[in-house]
Amino acid sequence: MSNKLQNTAAVSLVALMSMIGSAHADTTVKFWHSFSKSSGEALNKIITNFEAANPGIHIEGEFVGDYNDIVAKLQAAIPAKRAPDAVIMEVTRYGLFADRGALTDLTPYFNADPLKDDLYDYAREVGVYNGKNYIVPFNSSTPVLYYNKDILARAGFTTEPPLKTFADILAVSKTITEKLGSEGITGIAAPGQFARWGLVMSNDSELIDSKTNDVLLDSPNTIEAYQWMASLVHDQKVASPDSVTDEDVGRDAFFAGKVGISLNSTGDYGGAKKALGDKLEVRPMPCNKVCSVPIGGAGIGILSTSSKDVQDAAYKFISYAASPEANSIWFAATGYLPINKKSAAQPAAIEALAKKQGIDVAIKQLDFAHGRARPPVVTWMRSTEYKMWEAMALGQRDVTETMKDFAAQTREEAKRSSN
Repeated sequence: MSNKLQNTAAVSLVALMSMIGSAHADTTVKFWHSFSKSSGEALNKIITNFEAANPGIHIEGEFVGDYNDIVAKLQAAIPAKRAPDAVIMEVTRYGLFADRGALTDLTPYFNADPLKDDLYDYAREVGVYNGKNYIVPFNSSTPVLYYNKDILARAGFTTEPPLKTFADILAVSKTITEKLGSEGITGIAAPGQFARWGLVMSNDSELIDSKTNDVLLDSPNTIEAYQWMASLVHDQKVASPDSVTDEDVGRDAFFAGKVGISLNSTGDYGGAKKALGDKLEVRPMPCNKVCSVPIGGAGIGILSTSSKDVQDAAYKFISYAASPEANSIWFAATGYLPINKKSAAQPAAIEALAKKQGIDVAIKQLDFAHGRARPPVVTWMRSTEYKMWEAMALGQRDVTETMKDFAAQTREEAKRSSN
């Protein structure tokens, strides 16, 4: 390393240490997160390792539910002055809280942190809203296609069938349901919201344009994608209605060997592998009209209501959580994407890539993975999308009519929230 680079790195490190220097003994950071079961165990290991290296800081981790639960509970906790110090924020929904001044601008911390140069470009981008850093990524993901190769074999597939288009997936799902439906096995789980967003993108569209924030819910390609997704349940009957009203039902049925195909987050890899072992196969999302998948997951933000010493301590933890050591532990245990360029060289990641077939599929999709829009209206849109999806998938409303109505409501909400 040249003297100039050494001096620059040293200055950055000194600046970062001065910013977090006020984190002293017995500083407690209350941290809300969305990880339980095996993911929760991996997070606890990261917290334990951090606390061992930083005996003056205690991370009080608390599982408070999924991403939707975190948004709802944070909205209630902030005015009641019961907010945590740090919180996991899903990458399309933190803009709502940044816009309202609830999140600390982490740009000064991030710019002084040598970590920033080690993160992948996509990982740096997902934390930026209106030109400022409000979260540092922790768990990043794309949707992937999982299938149970034992179920496909029992349905008569002697070799892997094509799974690259909507038509391919429907054909395989119909065969599975026809051959094994009498045993209570269905072809596919109804796609969850993250997968629905991915399927819209693979049909060469978006829900909200990531560059202009224009609402595209009623664009022809978006409507076409929702028509196909809804048909899996209502018309073709290859997906159970139960997995429409509760996404966990579809995931758990796939884990239990009752569903042939599941489109879901790479973050579900750990649970799927544990449940199905060598029966699990992982493939890229379909490229129906184009190859395009959304970047999902979440990062960690710091509440602006916390004291400066707690914010300093919280950022020190955030920086560690994105380090090669911590990120490799997280990747190996969960299947979430590496966010740090140096993670792959860590022992935990090397072992996972060698032994866990399919864990690298999401990494290979990064060539056509894209960040998504994150203005405040996205939080409202994603919450409302669930009931719209249920009405369409269960045959209660026409898809075209519903999506046009949904688009109009979203545009109106965007105007209201911007005033």
